[in-house]
Amino acid sequence: MKPVYGLGLESSCDETAVAVVRDGVSIESNIISSQIEIHREYFGVVPEIASRAHLEQVNALIDDALKESGRSLDEMSYVAVTNRPGLIGSLMITLQAAKVISYIKQIPLITINHLEAHLYAPFLAGAEISYPYLGLLISGGNTALYIVNGVGELEILGKTTDDAVGEAYDKISKYLNLGYPGGPVIDALAKEAVKKKISFPKILAADHAFRFSYSGLKTAVVNFVNENPGESPAEIAWAFQESATELLCRKTFAAAEQCGLSKIVVAGGVAANSRIRERFAARTDLNVFFAPPVLCTDNAAMVAGLGYHYFLKNEFSALDVEVFPKVKERVSDYGKRTE
Repeated sequence: MKPVYGLGLESSCDETAVAVVRDGVSIESNIISSQIEIHREYFGVVPEIASRAHLEQVNALIDDALKESGRSLDEMSYVAVTNRPGLIGSLMITLQAAKVISYIKQIPLITINHLEAHLYAPFLAGAEISYPYLGLLISGGNTALYIVNGVGELEILGKTTDDAVGEAYDKISKYLNLGYPGGPVIDALAKEAVKKKISFPKILAADHAFRFSYSGLKTAVVNFVNENPGESPAEIAWAFQESATELLCRKTFAAAEQCGLSKIVVAGGVAANSRIRERFAARTDLNVFFAPPVLCTDNAAMVAGLGYHYFLKNEFSALDVEVFPKVKERVSDYGKRTE
């Protein structure tokens, strides 16, 4: 069969990304332009600055991705782009670019759910995962559990009631004056802890629903630092990370047992965390799949890869399709019973 090449574009938050993927799994190019340095002084993403940076980068990145892949726009069978959820101003930049490409080259426009794309990322690393599987999506903006029954068939089990885990990492890092983004900084600093005697309380320990919460943990860390001003930042980072990752794993393992699923995909930027990977690796009774770190963060390869499956299903978008800051999600029966 003739290879199917897809162009993917992603700009839902603060990464501008373009990729070319063949047959939904083979990455021909994967270009990512990060805005970390731009937003570092603000300890978070400033939407107006992010969208302007996307606009400045997108055309050059499309050229770079095509050049690296050795392909041209004429060889693309479709163009896939994230249009939900995310920052509206940011999403609009690559959606407009994708619309232009679709119109000029007369190829299908495929709009992608950013969350589903993250859960597809391990397939790009050669993982052979059959449906259904349990998906844990963890990032700066998302902490949620899904049952993934197939392409476009996501059912949510539960999500955070307040902060996402990545957001909690960023806020604790800011409070401790460690830098931005907080995830990699705290993960590295926690490895320097020696005493490992600090303990923060478990969150939602008696709650059997598949929900998460990080506001209480943040408060516990702040109170501890105020009461113990001379404590080592490494010891605090270690204790925070132990509690934060324990909650993720406890909820996920409980969901796997109650839903009868032994396959788990852990995706999103926080999935690159070393302690999370250690905890999941310890459960040898489960088949846990991670994407390589470069595919955990926002990227366009996962968009183009997932787009291939919508291409096969002939599920295309019209040129008047819009962007959406949120997505309406179907709640699983398991999720309904445990709320």
